[in-house]
Amino acid sequence: MKLILISNPGSASRKYALYNGEELLAALHFEYVRKKVVCTVRDGENEKQVKVEFADLADTVRHIGKILQDEGYINERNKLFAIVVRLVAPGDYFAEDRIVDNEFMKNLEIAKKRAPLHLPVVADEISHFSEIFPEVKIAAISDSAFHWSKPDLMKYYPFDTEVADKFGIKRYGYHGLSYGFVTNYLEEQGILQDKLIAAHIGSGSSVAAILEGNPMDTSMGYSPLEGLMMSTRSGSMDVAAAVAIKRELGLKTDEDLERYLNKEAGLLGVSGFSDDMREIIQRRDEGDPKATFAHALFVYRVQNLIGQMAASLGGVDALVFTATIGERSDEIRHYVCQKLKYLGFMLEDEKNREPEFTGRHALISAKDSKPIYIVKTDETAEMIRKALVLMAEMQEVEE
Repeated sequence: MKLILISNPGSASRKYALYNGEELLAALHFEYVRKKVVCTVRDGENEKQVKVEFADLADTVRHIGKILQDEGYINERNKLFAIVVRLVAPGDYFAEDRIVDNEFMKNLEIAKKRAPLHLPVVADEISHFSEIFPEVKIAAISDSAFHWSKPDLMKYYPFDTEVADKFGIKRYGYHGLSYGFVTNYLEEQGILQDKLIAAHIGSGSSVAAILEGNPMDTSMGYSPLEGLMMSTRSGSMDVAAAVAIKRELGLKTDEDLERYLNKEAGLLGVSGFSDDMREIIQRRDEGDPKATFAHALFVYRVQNLIGQMAASLGGVDALVFTATIGERSDEIRHYVCQKLKYLGFMLEDEKNREPEFTGRHALISAKDSKPIYIVKTDETAEMIRKALVLMAEMQEVEE
């Protein structure tokens, strides 16, 4: 068995998934419940809680191997082949998939200062994996790699490019694993259009322009904060406005400001009560003015960026909705497409409400419209595919 462990650490939870090649064997979710760490294991349709002996979520990585052994997933015969970690990090070095080694860890330590909210947890996870499974290769799969071949015009901010190159301050873009999966899937199905706009709308949201299967532009930039309004992220805003927020709210450090714009803005900040679009739609229907405004602002921002991506492409042939909200909310798709007739997009209402899927996609556009698709993305499958490619390349080099 080619056992691959996927690691997806967050600030409030730890998620792992064990695969045999591309077949999911088990998913493990660790979180705090009443100040205790609880582990839930899902194996096919079966789900159970596993008792753990540690109280700090950060210690999960030290115990994950024993838990997998105790549950019978790994043993002397079936050992881990690889560990795969999704990496969201700024910098040219991290715009490529990498096998973790000493050079990687040195660069990661430097990058932690650039992304203090996101990288320390991932860096700690990788460091512990290296100690606990020294014989197992760790693949750090970049969430920016898909975007890295886009034109320089779409990479640089309008300031000294030598400074940008020296310090790695560029528009790297994220959700690349999702866009990579969607692009490959559409190509396999024979329905990839030359000028494609894909909207990855979920807790984190972005829009990307894809030209003949290659990246052209995307809404996220140096960090995942740029671009669309999201569940708790503000999206793009004037730097001077951000400085004013820091001043007026009495935030002491730049990290405090980053935390505010990443954790207390977006749908949560505008609505004042929730970062969940389903709850916002419900409260909007009940007449809540703040929910109504949060919903309208989110839709406007999506429409605005779709227009921007159309400009980057010089036109558009097809539109894709993906990720949690994009795949599940006929409401959001309906409102977003209301102002896209100028681009040639019109929904078929019944198809939008009850999409009929062929494989992982459904066509929901009206008869006289350019194609509008829902595609069920699979970032984990893309991580595994890229990790296997990376390891095969490394093996060729070693041989």
